[in-house]
Amino acid sequence: MKIKRIEAIAVNVSMVKPVKMSFEEVRAANNVLVRLETADGIVGWGEAGSAPVMTGETLEGMVAAVRHLAPRLEGMEADDIAAVMERADRHLYGNRAAKSAIEMALHDALGRATGKPACELLGGQRRDRVALLRLIGTGQGAGADVEEALKRRAEGYVAFKVKVGVGDPLADAERTRKVCEALGDGGLLVCADANQGWTAEQAIGYLRGVEDTGLAFFEQPVPGDDLEGMAKVARASRIPIGADEGLHSLDDLKRHHEAGVRGGSLKTIKLGGMKPVIEAAKLCERLGMKVNLACKMAETGIAAAAMLHLAAAIPVIDWGVSLTNTYLTDDLVKKPVTIRDGHAFVPADPGIGVEVDEAKVRRYAREA
Repeated sequence: MKIKRIEAIAVNVSMVKPVKMSFEEVRAANNVLVRLETADGIVGWGEAGSAPVMTGETLEGMVAAVRHLAPRLEGMEADDIAAVMERADRHLYGNRAAKSAIEMALHDALGRATGKPACELLGGQRRDRVALLRLIGTGQGAGADVEEALKRRAEGYVAFKVKVGVGDPLADAERTRKVCEALGDGGLLVCADANQGWTAEQAIGYLRGVEDTGLAFFEQPVPGDDLEGMAKVARASRIPIGADEGLHSLDDLKRHHEAGVRGGSLKTIKLGGMKPVIEAAKLCERLGMKVNLACKMAETGIAAAAMLHLAAAIPVIDWGVSLTNTYLTDDLVKKPVTIRDGHAFVPADPGIGVEVDEAKVRRYAREA
């Protein structure tokens, strides 16, 4: 089953409402899709969100990277994913997000060719549904955040992530407290994410204001390259500290573990694909680190479906799964992944299990 063609397609899909984070305000999904076709007519799809602050890759750069690699990978055996990605690494350093879209498309194509869901290609299915982390961060104050949290709780959500790091740490602590108090102690998972927004001292100040709230974890309080700052916050905190922007490799996981970080957010765009996420999750299990799986803000139902297959296959999910297709005004798949009572269900069909709507892809395509 040889690779006939690899095509990079830039797309832009608007958000339902902007999401303000510490270094950016996300108004739309600006992502690269990879359409991979085999010589016998099987088509696989992959997706990677642009995240310059997290990965250093822009949309234009990812498109260029895929187009650079395409002629060097076409003609290879699509069922030898490891060999394809090894060649990709030899011909282009870094660019893990762009490569992750190719690797995802390979898993989709191979699954379709063999009649197997992607999770079976990644070690087997351990679960068929997962709890979703619902984002809480209206940008309109504590009252609006509490209202949003209660609305989502009524819909069946059991896991919540409060976006902080944009404003004053003490004000964010008070807003977090009010959300936690409103949700109560009903066995829910509530966490907070600062997206690198603070210094270690500011993060510690925030933690002092929320230490009795029962937060499950506090994600990436300081810049991703500030491992000393992460260690300082971890030493001062009763709440487990998780890493996100600081994790791009297995070595990063080991270094954060040594620094006292208790878990991490694993993304295909940071680690380079689905298989690397599986390997990272296995390492987390060996190290005793907690795992959160996450799509970039924002990715469509293509990446969401792939993430659910990862969620089905990894050993343990401690800190929930973040999908972001529901924050978009439209999706690029004919039937979005099933979400019910705050849980997402793993697609059962071969490959990543969703059918891409190519008419919509053309509608939302843009020049890059």
